[in-house]
Amino acid sequence: MDNESNVDKLELIKSFQSTIRKLENSLDTMTKKGANTTLVKKRLKANYIGLAILENVWNQRRHQYTQEDLVGARNVLTGLLPSIENSYAKLKEGSSPQRTLLERRIKALELAVQAIDELSNE
Repeated sequence: MDNESNVDKLELIKSFQSTIRKLENSLDTMTKKGANTTLVKKRLKANYIGLAILENVWNQRRHQYTQEDLVGARNVLTGLLPSIENSYAKLKEGSSPQRTLLERRIKALELAVQAIDELSNE
């Protein structure tokens, strides 16, 4: 967990923040349209928790989440990985902004899940 460089940690935190902004915008749009928002709310909460846990581990910031919250977030974040990895696999080889974004998103999710596992075993 701590073997990430400070630059990498910052990029991974930014990845979570970007995902959260996108989910907040989706929630707002869906709410205005009267669509079912259950899944987006669940993903948004899981991303909030994932970000909070990484900031807790890397920057010693406190979080207010219960063990039950952590378990739920872990399940949601783990469930997101296959679809993101699938999207990544469909991208052409070589460097592209989308490829970089997905690489960071995958790594951020994996590290958040790892941190949740470590906190749960304490």
